[in-house]
Amino acid sequence: MVMAQSLFKLLKQRDPSVIIDVLAPAWTFSLLKCMPEVTNAIEMPLTHGEVKIRARYRLAKQLRENNYDQAIVLQNSFKSALVPWFARIPIRTGWLGECRHVLLNDVRRLDKKRYPLMIEQFMALGLQAGAVLPATYPYPEFKVAKASQDATLAKLKPVWRGRPVLAMGVGAAFGPAKRWPEDYFAQVASHKLAEGWDIWLFGSKDDRAITEKIMQLTDNQCEDLSGRTELFETIDLLSLTSGVVTNDSGLMHMAAALRKPLIAIYGSTSPAFTPPLSDDAKVFKLDLDCQPCFQRVCPLGHHRCMRELTPDRILSVMQTWTIKT
Repeated sequence: MVMAQSLFKLLKQRDPSVIIDVLAPAWTFSLLKCMPEVTNAIEMPLTHGEVKIRARYRLAKQLRENNYDQAIVLQNSFKSALVPWFARIPIRTGWLGECRHVLLNDVRRLDKKRYPLMIEQFMALGLQAGAVLPATYPYPEFKVAKASQDATLAKLKPVWRGRPVLAMGVGAAFGPAKRWPEDYFAQVASHKLAEGWDIWLFGSKDDRAITEKIMQLTDNQCEDLSGRTELFETIDLLSLTSGVVTNDSGLMHMAAALRKPLIAIYGSTSPAFTPPLSDDAKVFKLDLDCQPCFQRVCPLGHHRCMRELTPDRILSVMQTWTIKT
């Protein structure tokens, strides 16, 4: 969803009067709320993998009343193209795949060499077929209301005393191969604590074992937010930080969209398709023969891709940050 904002921004650049409604799962609405290009968020009531033809048809009948001119289908599945077809939207644009040519009437053949990045594949669907992408890409950029920030601070009451705050995205739902070691996060946290920073640890409830280990290694001087925040609250708090160190994760993309000084750490995965989209982001990765393996657990057992990315390298880059409190 973060990547999709590049398409929304491109559409607005081409036609400032365009109305952009987004059909998406309700849990993504917190992201869409940060995108001023989006007019309305419409709930897709079905979860990933559910076909439910009748439910899609009922939704499409409701959408017909809005008289859309075009539907851009970003997903590549057959079922994702059903609703625009049922809704009789005149132009239905998407990439060829899964026999979708029967549902789409503006179908494109994807050239991954021409469009290697996800945002390029998304933005290309917002242009005429074969059109050249802009020389400078419109990167995602979130807007966060101060009232929302204040409400989240009042509810969660994290340590907030006007000092620089370092956010750490310590989890990675895909698996441990994507995670920088806990003791490395703790070393960076200890160093920044000694410099007068506060540290906020972010993660899901499933990451609590990781955050608890970091808390132990830092004498409980960090703020453990794992499992405590809703998505919109995570965005609110990230918007208040002075910098972010994170694994390759959704939090990484949100931090990039908030234009925070960002260090993104890659091990088993690659930034070749979905890098953090910000001039303030620095990608850290090695170029080992076994990278990227895209495995949940290191198949060789050594996890060198992460173990050899030592904290001193991260800290040296952080010294170049321009800090805003």
